[in-house]
Amino acid sequence: MRTIIGLAAVACGALLSSVAPAGERPPDTVLEWNAIMLETTTGQNPFFQARFAAITQVAVFEAVNAIEKDYDPYLGTVRAPRTASADAAAAVAAHDVLKNYFPASAAKLDAALAVSLDRVDNLSSKLEGIEVGAAAARAMIELRTDDGSAPPEFHVPASTAPGEWQPTPGCPPAGGILKQWRNLQPFAIVTTDQFRLPPPPTLTSKRYARDLREVQRVGGMDSPLRPQDRSDVARFYAATAPVPVFNTAAAQIATQQRRSLSENARALALVDMAISDGLAAVFDTKYHYTFWRPETAIRAADADGNPLTRADPDFIPFIVTPCFPSYASAHASGSNAARAVLERLYGPRHHDITLSNSAIVGVVLHYDSLKQITDDIDDARIYGGIHYRFDQERGGHLGRQVGAYVIRHALRRAYGTGNDDECR
Repeated sequence: MRTIIGLAAVACGALLSSVAPAGERPPDTVLEWNAIMLETTTGQNPFFQARFAAITQVAVFEAVNAIEKDYDPYLGTVRAPRTASADAAAAVAAHDVLKNYFPASAAKLDAALAVSLDRVDNLSSKLEGIEVGAAAARAMIELRTDDGSAPPEFHVPASTAPGEWQPTPGCPPAGGILKQWRNLQPFAIVTTDQFRLPPPPTLTSKRYARDLREVQRVGGMDSPLRPQDRSDVARFYAATAPVPVFNTAAAQIATQQRRSLSENARALALVDMAISDGLAAVFDTKYHYTFWRPETAIRAADADGNPLTRADPDFIPFIVTPCFPSYASAHASGSNAARAVLERLYGPRHHDITLSNSAIVGVVLHYDSLKQITDDIDDARIYGGIHYRFDQERGGHLGRQVGAYVIRHALRRAYGTGNDDECR
């Protein structure tokens, strides 16, 4: 686990000494509905959660930006008078998207919306904002209909040859899951194969042997070589997907740096577009190479042709292996896509980030840099026994490429008043 090094937020090395204590500013509606989105989508498959988060946050951005006009729009079809309430628009946009996809949460969402709207005093401004938010939500929901997220597709391995992915315990009879995700319509990148990775290391290479042996040493269920803190991060990041990690981090940093409603709407939209696109892009790579998981590889190492590996037919990973190919790591790609965005917006380090998950009792992680988070995620997958080190490194590279593309090409500042990609 990491420790907090600095308690004040720093952007690009410049100390922000005017961070106000919590409670001195009115609630930020964008950050408030970000938290509601996280609660509403809890329990979703991480890939579906990323899609829902991106649809929600882009709708919020489009609603706020239609009024504030600080950035290039995402859709450009939502019109709004300057007198409309951006707070009302943000709340309604998030509410309507979430209620559409999660009707079982309608009562909670309606109650939260009433609280948000009660804070807007000007009735005509409120009504205008409601109309803008509803229009943004409708437009995003329509755009993402038939976007490739359904119907489900499964992968049946073509052979049992060494290196070829095989079903692991817990897989459904149909085979590898989420094969359709490689064809998901991106939010910002052009195609999901735009950043396809080169092949994984060959089975007979020293790199492959080294990384397999690492998982074999530290990733087994009863490994005596896994420190407690690595067990903690393995369990934490098995239960905590990129969206709650980096949306929470973004909200904490934005609060510390006193970012505006408009800036927060853009930041969260960029983060969640990057995460979703990073996950879709890595699934193109996964199902292009269909590389076997460490669980399969370690048990069958006597057939891989590499004299530097040895089989352990009793190997059981510390974390349950996900039911799709290993190369490359999806958590690494989605997380590093978000990290690339946030580092450009807020700076890479000197933050005050605290992460917890009620499902993992007793584990609270503190970070002062965004790289520390992705480093822990890398360790979590290796010490969890479900990924090779090269899965993490190359998945992270793919994610950073996606994140850099997203922030260069999406939601640019409208007036040309400086390079808005750089932290201020």
